[in-house]
Amino acid sequence: MSQRALTATQVTALKDDGVYWVAPSLYLQIRPQGTRSWLFRYSRSGANQWMGIGAFADKPLSEARDEAAMLRVQVRRGGDPMAERQKTASIEKPRNKATVPTFGHCADEYIKAHRDGWKNAKHLEQWESTLRTYAGPVIGKKPVDRVTVEDVLKILQPIWTSKPETATRLRGRIEKVLGWATAMKFRTGDNPAAWSGALSHLLPAISKVRKIEHHKAVPYPDLPTLMKELQTNHTTTAKALMFTILTASRTGETTGAVWSEIDLDAKLWVLPAERMKANREHRVPLSDAAVKLLKELPREARHVFPGMRKNGLSNMAMLMLLRGLRGPGVTVHGFRSAFSTWAREQTDYPREIVEACLAHASGDAVELAYRRTDFLDKRRELMELWAKFCFD
Repeated sequence: MSQRALTATQVTALKDDGVYWVAPSLYLQIRPQGTRSWLFRYSRSGANQWMGIGAFADKPLSEARDEAAMLRVQVRRGGDPMAERQKTASIEKPRNKATVPTFGHCADEYIKAHRDGWKNAKHLEQWESTLRTYAGPVIGKKPVDRVTVEDVLKILQPIWTSKPETATRLRGRIEKVLGWATAMKFRTGDNPAAWSGALSHLLPAISKVRKIEHHKAVPYPDLPTLMKELQTNHTTTAKALMFTILTASRTGETTGAVWSEIDLDAKLWVLPAERMKANREHRVPLSDAAVKLLKELPREARHVFPGMRKNGLSNMAMLMLLRGLRGPGVTVHGFRSAFSTWAREQTDYPREIVEACLAHASGDAVELAYRRTDFLDKRRELMELWAKFCFD
């Protein structure tokens, strides 16, 4: 009695590494690292021949079964599928070899294609710098279709534990460049920089080697005292720090603020999408205290908080002032955490209102897709309470 071919469910259930019969002449190979691929087996001159016919992830069972059936017909007619493939490859290789660009060229093209979608020059600089410094010496001049898992390991292993943040971002950037090259048909097969592939078996999870350090915050009960100290400091930096605290905003949002974003009559600060981390416009309700602070500022420059540079106050100015008052370690970003903790412990406002104040998107994808409000009125109430607490 002939053996019954496996169903798609039975094939998916196979877990252990090995080679499994699936259908006539069709086998599934599972490697120790978990990768799966289809094999076609046939006999030629009394010897068994094995030929790969694609990755399991790229080719469903029905397609692999049909391909195996066509190859069996070719064998019955006296053909040799593997020899035919090699012959075709030898004809095409000289024609295609010169057209396969290097990884470095692909990286340049990927950056060129995506740079307009990145929010700032620093992001572009980080992409260029990490790929040039770490990937360039190993694969920069290598044809992109010849980049392997071993190459990626050679790049990542020296910094995986010593510079985990840099290493994980670098891995993602290499993966994106190789993905672009695949989309452009410069390479085929699995992406050797994908964490879901071999790398997850060859490198420790980044969470195991990276100690996560949260932004150290000034405890919220200390805010009224700190605000009194800042009020006695009449510098632009002190006023910017107070404004940042009152609005629970990020440092860059404050230092980059321009008067055209501010509507004092409506008590509203509207940040355009390109200035926001989430790349979405964000409306900030201004408390009476925040409006009073702004009205006391001169309007001689484009920026609300002008500094020595044309783009406004330096990002380090508020941090240096804060550490001078509260010692090393504390961060301006920590005030967002202080606000969040205060709101949870001292108010009854729901989480989505608090998260909206911080310009965080809360909820699952479906909920976010149907949400048509930014809770402006509720947030205005909460920010007014926050201001009163800060100046208590």
